Amino acid sequence: MRYLHAMVRVRDLDASLAFYRDALGLVETRRRDYPQGRFTLLYLAAPANPDVEVELTFNYDDEDYGSARNFGHLAFEVDDIYAACERLQAHGVVINRPPRDGRMAFVRSPDLVSIELLQKGEALAPAEPWASMPNTGQW
Repeated sequence: MRYLHAMVRVRDLDASLAFYRDALGLVETRRRDYPQGRFTLLYLAAPANPDVEVELTFNYDDEDYGSARNFGHLAFEVDDIYAACERLQAHGVVINRPPRDGRMAFVRSPDLVSIELLQKGEALAPAEPWASMPNTGQW
């Protein structure tokens, strides 16, 4: 058995690409359009392990998927959690659970999927503004 991917339904493909690709830093590995089925599948992966993918499923017909909190979360290891959070903020992403401990942070995608960021290796020393930043919203 081999793990392939996690699938997330998205309502706005452009907004999702701006989040997953541009802000989070994943790379598009492939895309398949199925006009007869009225959906597009877009696969993204972290540059360090492109064989493990996130599949974004975009259905052409609008549908309310709810808060998506029941999905759980996607987790990504980052080389510098503070730099990753700064990059996300620069793209307008709210840091819902800041990396106060230098180890873990949570953000949410445009479709409210929780994304966990984990510091690679040992936790970084606590640093401002993160150490005193409160949680925002749900994560």
